Order: sequence, then C-alpha cells, then structure tokens
Amino acid sequence: MAILLIAPCARAGAPDPDHVELLVATAASLTDAFRDIEKAFEDAHPGIDVVLNLGGSSLLREQILARAPVDAFAPADVAIMEEVRAAGLVSGTARVFARNTMAIAVPAGNPGGVTGLDDLARPELLVGLCAETVPCGRFTRQVLLMAGVAAQPDTEEPNVRALLTKIEQGELDTGIVYATDVRVANGVAAIPIPEEYNVTTDYPIAIMSATSHPEAAAAFVTYVLSDEGRTVLDRHGFHLP
Repeated sequence: MAILLIAPCARAGAPDPDHVELLVATAASLTDAFRDIEKAFEDAHPGIDVVLNLGGSSLLREQILARAPVDAFAPADVAIMEEVRAAGLVSGTARVFARNTMAIAVPAGNPGGVTGLDDLARPELLVGLCAETVPCGRFTRQVLLMAGVAAQPDTEEPNVRALLTKIEQGELDTGIVYATDVRVANGVAAIPIPEEYNVTTDYPIAIMSATSHPEAAAAFVTYVLSDEGRTVLDRHGFHLP
C-alpha cells in the first residue's frame, strides 16, 4: 500500500515537460499593455506561462548584465538595449515595437494650478521627476532643457509608475511621465507638452541569448510584433512604428 501511495505522489510532483515559464523583463510604462498581451498570448499558447518582471529599464538592464535568467527584454530605451546587445546577451535582432511621448501629470482637480512646463520651476509646488538614471528621467530632463525650465524636484522616483502613484495620491502637485501612463491612472489629469519641447522614446524587444526557452521566447516576441499585439498597444495609447 505504501508503495502504491508514494508512486502517484512522486509523479504529481514531477515537472511538466510541456509547461514553459517564460520570464519577460519589461519597462514599468508597459505594465498595463503587457499584462493584456500576456493574457492574450497565454490563451493562444496554453503551454507557456509568461512571468512579467516590471521595473525601471535601467534596473532591469543591471539584472540582465548580472546574468539574471531572463528570456526576453522590452526596455523603454533603445540605448539600454544596445548596452545589453554589446555585452553579447541579445539573440538575433532587437525590434522597435512601440513609441511614446511625455506629458505633464497633475492630481485630479489640479490643485496647484499647473498649466505648462514653466510651473515645474515654481518653488511652492511639490514636483516629482523620475530619477535621471532611468529613461523617463533622462527624457524628462531633455524636455526641461529644451524648454529652458530649471525644475527643482522634491522627489526623484525609481520608475514612472512610482512617480505616477504619488501624483495620483495627491502627494505631489505635478510631475512628468509618459503620455500613456496618464491614460490608465485614476485621479490624474494630463497637460500636453508642446511638440517643440517633447521627445519620443522607442521601445525595442529582443530574445536574450541565455534563454532556456528560445522557441517560446521567439513566439512571444513575434506576438508582440503581430497585428494582435499592435492592437493592444494601440488601445493603450502607444504609437506604432
């Protein structure tokens, strides 16, 4: 009896050879779009479980350079992908699949009376920016430099979603985020940045050379680039290349 009981338990604990867990390192600004893509992809590929590692692109880059077990990478900056490629960690070619711009974000009701970029230099306002080490922070500073605005941030956040949360909760009067992030936040309004001061960021995606699941990773990248993936990205406000 003991042998008969143990054997089925051993089989139940054995790994499923037909199941793949795919780790995708993804820029925080892609959170909502990639969660929708994750669900749709898994519905179409029932043997693959996509696990999203969401965070600042610079932090994700450091994890990959430290040889974290990542199967595919989608940062918010081509330059970051190039660093990973130069380290020999990209398999094949990285492809740009989406583009984004920046926007001024304010809490609902705009209590600070923000109307444009110049207001980010008002000393009485609580201003938040992404840290300069992440793409949204670097692009924000390009915007401010072109507009000639000397903002003095009260906080610098590690990724755009952390900044957006503080604006949403009314802890800050304003900040600069990706235009797509304002679309999905509750209690946050957007103030457009004039085109002559705005910047566009490209989002590349690639398979990592150390992946243990190259076929599954290729299938996911193909899905992101497909008409189905582009439809999801368009619905979330991303520009399509």
